[in-house]
Amino acid sequence: MVAGDGSESIDGWIMRRTLLNQAGLALAALLIAGVQGAAAAPATCRNTGSFEAWLAKFKQDAIAQGISRAAIAEASPFMVYDAHIVGIDRGQKFFAQDFLQFSDKMLAGGRIPSGIAHIKKNAAVFAREEREFGVPPPVITAFWGLESDFGANQGKYQSIRSITTLAYDCRRSDMFRGHLFDELRLIERGDLTASEMIGSWAGELGQTQMMPSEYFKNAVDYDGDGKRNLIKSVPDVIGSTAKYLVSLGWKRGEPWLQEVHVPARLPWDQADLAIQHTRAEWAKWGVTYPGGRALPADNLPASLLLPMGRFGPAFLAYDNFQVYLKWNNSLVYSTTAAYYATRLAGAPAVTRSTGPIPTVTAEEVREIQQLLMRAGFDVGGADGKIGISTRSAIKKMQVKFGLPADSYPSPELLARLRAGR
Repeated sequence: MVAGDGSESIDGWIMRRTLLNQAGLALAALLIAGVQGAAAAPATCRNTGSFEAWLAKFKQDAIAQGISRAAIAEASPFMVYDAHIVGIDRGQKFFAQDFLQFSDKMLAGGRIPSGIAHIKKNAAVFAREEREFGVPPPVITAFWGLESDFGANQGKYQSIRSITTLAYDCRRSDMFRGHLFDELRLIERGDLTASEMIGSWAGELGQTQMMPSEYFKNAVDYDGDGKRNLIKSVPDVIGSTAKYLVSLGWKRGEPWLQEVHVPARLPWDQADLAIQHTRAEWAKWGVTYPGGRALPADNLPASLLLPMGRFGPAFLAYDNFQVYLKWNNSLVYSTTAAYYATRLAGAPAVTRSTGPIPTVTAEEVREIQQLLMRAGFDVGGADGKIGISTRSAIKKMQVKFGLPADSYPSPELLARLRAGR
């Protein structure tokens, strides 16, 4: 997502996914980070040249790309600079939560029964989508619920205004210029009018919150009205989200996440999203489904995911879980979205712990990160969040110190890092 650790950098957050505009979920929103492969924006920079001159040049470039003058004219009243958007962008703060805290918050308020009801209500559309794209309805529905509360909270900002501002601003101008070109193409194609483009402060649109370029490339007309309207049309939302997930690499007919039980003795250093073993191999190490049911003795590869260490919830994460990380590279968000989908598919609530989960504060995590950086690790900054690169560095130090290498911070690890041994 971003340099160092996309799941730990707030800069990457605005590039793809946002929960900022969901009612009651602003705290959760600010946890989210990242877009796969995007470079971190500089913390500070200065714009050169006037906005008016920049905008005139942009419109010339749009015409040169074949975008119609009519589309540009329709968007023009909204193509203004908004210092408030820049202030939000540059003043972001976030709060670290662990998987159980975050998933408890996000799945509260009836989101599971509501999601099940939406699946039943739209059964025919989901059946069509599953034939054409192969994405299970619970997977789409979980994103739908998390991103906009099934369309109830899509945002309140004029998207063209936001995208124009961020395209002019020096931090991510090239990326947002691309989004602005594609937003004009959405108007030209007839999917949305300029005035309809209301979404997140960062410009995301629709009930599953797509950036304009994602929208332009992946939206499909599923209700047959000749438009691809992801703000109002539920069929369009379902079909388009399915197509987008396939573009991220979704594999038809394969699982994404399954809860498992892990034995007290396990080669903990193998619990890593970068490491895969077959289910038959995990079974040989004593990994089972909850309740002791044996794993299939097959060759389907999976990683062992321990989002809160060896005493917390445990999952087998399959190739399709990587799609969640491409949607949003925050490990906590991705695990929550995947877990939510398993609940919608009928899985019971996760086992919360099998022993005492180490407790560390955000300040202690920051100190661990600072000590890891002093030891030569790139963890994307000391931000108090336990992201992918922080987990990787923790694992290496746990191996060095002879601690169980489950990639999760603990007071014992912090003490050893302080002592340097």
